[in-house]
Amino acid sequence: MGITPGPSANGSPVPTPVPLIDMERQYLALEPELVAAIVKVCASGRFILGPDCQGFEQDLATYCQANHAIGCASGSDALLLALMALDIGAGHEVVVPSYTFFATASAVARLGAKPVFVDIDPSTYNLDPACVARAVTKATRAIIPVHLFGQCADMAAIDQVAKAHNLPVIEDACQAIGAEYRGRRAGALADMACFSFYPTKNLGGFGDGGMLTTRRADLADRLRLLRVHGMQPRYYHQLLGINSRLDTIQAAVLRVKFEHLERWTERRRQIAARYGELCAEFGLDEVLTLPCELADRRHVWNQYVVRVPEGRRDALRQHLSERKIGTEIYYPVPLHEQKCFEYLECRLGSLPKTEAAARETIALPIFPELMPHEQETVVREIGAFFGLVRKAAGSAMLAGPKFLKETRHADATTKPSRGQR
Repeated sequence: MGITPGPSANGSPVPTPVPLIDMERQYLALEPELVAAIVKVCASGRFILGPDCQGFEQDLATYCQANHAIGCASGSDALLLALMALDIGAGHEVVVPSYTFFATASAVARLGAKPVFVDIDPSTYNLDPACVARAVTKATRAIIPVHLFGQCADMAAIDQVAKAHNLPVIEDACQAIGAEYRGRRAGALADMACFSFYPTKNLGGFGDGGMLTTRRADLADRLRLLRVHGMQPRYYHQLLGINSRLDTIQAAVLRVKFEHLERWTERRRQIAARYGELCAEFGLDEVLTLPCELADRRHVWNQYVVRVPEGRRDALRQHLSERKIGTEIYYPVPLHEQKCFEYLECRLGSLPKTEAAARETIALPIFPELMPHEQETVVREIGAFFGLVRKAAGSAMLAGPKFLKETRHADATTKPSRGQR
């Protein structure tokens, strides 16, 4: 598998492409429902904060086990609005990871506050609570843990630090809709949570869109004001807010897709499980560090990220690219090394686990419509790169949802034991 029957013009086998993500497959399966939902909005003429926005907010609040959900224009705006609701500004510090997407820290800096970058737990790539505790100062005003790649951060330990210093916590759950921590959903684990509906997310729209959730009525009221220029009633401005509203067409699209979210999530979990099985069959668990799902969490696998040691990550990516297999590097340059944050004077080597992850990690294709033969092609080609072949015959069909459970705190070299998530 992975090679088409016929040769290319020069007689070489032609690789079968495997995309990192293929959104067309999802769209075609839902096309009639999606088109009908959009047409209905167009006919109503209610394009901003219309009935579908309110309905989707109710849907998501219930799903996330939160009391309130407030739609906005993007996940980036959700982070900004959360900080604005807490009056974060000049002279304040906010503790954030460096190993994450730019928006987490940029929202802090845009308000004139200082992002304080801390290191990660290398087994999950999430904030290390011990590092968070050491980073808190008298100027600290909030902590933003990111549930990176679809697995929740250690919220109990982070909450313990926050309570000791009377600090609010904002979940960056933009990659983690449906993820769980000790039986509770992302979105209800802190004072506020932020979600993104960028098209490549587990629940993605047809453009940008975002949401905030909270259990606190006071914060919900403040967020609803801040997203509409602080205006209530019309043309009377109570706060200095911004214009960040969820388009009704996006909400209508997301409501159609929302009905399939749990099915898609289980499919992602099955694909992650199958990656673990295939990697073991090829002996790749001996040369790669595979991702793990901790025992008290539900991973939703926005990304499937492996570590490639000994400086071979980029060569592996080139090998896969030549065979038309999609990959991505999240994230090649940690935030504390970005040019725009030079003014913070973060020393190279100050976040060693973050810097190691940026050098070694690579994301493999994972999306609900990924086919079993495509997944086998990915693993077979990685095996070929390392000179490994399949050790035992295995079924090309996906197994049931068995998942790896990592129960110990791992360091950067830890590999999850075999047995599936």
